[in-house]
Amino acid sequence: MSDGPDSLILRMLRTMDAKLDRIEGDVRDLKVRVSALEQQYSVVQRRLDRMDDRLERIEKRLELHDQPV
Repeated sequence: MSDGPDSLILRMLRTMDAKLDRIEGDVRDLKVRVSALEQQYSVVQRRLDRMDDRLERIEKRLELHDQPV
C-alpha cells in the first residue's frame, strides 16, 4: 500500500514540474518580446524628440512664438 501514495505524489510532482517548465518557457518568451517592445519604444521616442526639435526651429524661423497673455 505504501507504493500507491508515493506513486501518486511522484506523478503529481512530475505534472507540476512539466507545468513549471512550460511557465518558464513562456516567461522567457515574454522577456524577449518585452525587450523588443522597449527597443521599438526607444526608437519612436528618439524620433519624436528630433521632430520636436525640428518643429521648434521651424517656429523660430517663421517667428511663430507663443505670445504671453
